[in-house]
Amino acid sequence: MQGLTFDLTRPMDIVLLGRVAIDFNPVDYFKTLAESTTFKKYLGGSPANIAVGMARLGHRVGFLGKVSDDRFGDFVTSFFANETIDTSHITRCQNGECLGLTFTEILSPTESSILMYREGVADLQLHPDDIDADYIAGAKMLLISGTALSHSPSREAAFKAILLAGQSATPVVLDADYRPYSWQNDDEVAVYTSMAAEKADIILGSRDEFDRMERFAGLDGTDAASARHWLQKRAKIVIIKHGKEGSTAYTGDGSYSIKPFPVEALKGFGGGDGYASAFLHGVLAGWDIMDALEFGSAAAAMLVASHACSQDMPTAQAIRDFIAQKKAQYGDLVARA
Repeated sequence: MQGLTFDLTRPMDIVLLGRVAIDFNPVDYFKTLAESTTFKKYLGGSPANIAVGMARLGHRVGFLGKVSDDRFGDFVTSFFANETIDTSHITRCQNGECLGLTFTEILSPTESSILMYREGVADLQLHPDDIDADYIAGAKMLLISGTALSHSPSREAAFKAILLAGQSATPVVLDADYRPYSWQNDDEVAVYTSMAAEKADIILGSRDEFDRMERFAGLDGTDAASARHWLQKRAKIVIIKHGKEGSTAYTGDGSYSIKPFPVEALKGFGGGDGYASAFLHGVLAGWDIMDALEFGSAAAAMLVASHACSQDMPTAQAIRDFIAQKKAQYGDLVARA
């Protein structure tokens, strides 16, 4: 697809690197965190959610990550194993670091917020020594989460993985995954995310995330300028998301836009991880880019209408059924701009 080639002989479809966390989503909806008393526990963290999404779509998935040496660490590795995600390169912290905790607030279908506890978290202890060149060389694709770039030693581990991917001709996906709790300042965000983006074959992010990434690039803040900038580097596909306004993929052949599917939303988060997993599913399968975007948009809609993120990642058949249902309701081109 769009100049990307994948070595189909490799045993792993995708290896993801970065954040693993625990999500607590309220069961008593439409209350503030101060008022909520009951929560459900899920595996969380954008790359972890995408890993589950890819596994549900039938892919062979591996993960490079660090977890706490406690029951929450057990929960993460067991959840991954049950989803057939390879856990051989997930290691335990040795100095008492804990998994990050995320408490979500669902005030209305259009108003949600997230409170993260990320001081001294396990995922940012991923070390360059944890990065295995053969593991990366055995994958058709490597995904780096932007949050992994926010602190050492995870930052160096991520860049080592990117360099090793270059040596083994493993395409790199950068998911911007900006979380303000993780970074010291906007200058730091710009320096490290732009360095990673220059080595990425696919870049995914919101308009705000691209603005932060391009802080020192001298661009005018438009999607077209961002696309030109990164396509002149290494990127083959640049996806810029605008929430309810939809998203656009830019390639050397032009731009391709998709609108969100109409859905009764429950929450305002989680859609991006469903989008990424379903879109990358289409990319790996060699689909036309509009078909991949449509699959991603459908998965995103399904996730914002559900309570969980990882737990509610859809199968390929569920996404196909959802698309067919929405097109029957709203017409054949319901999601296409």
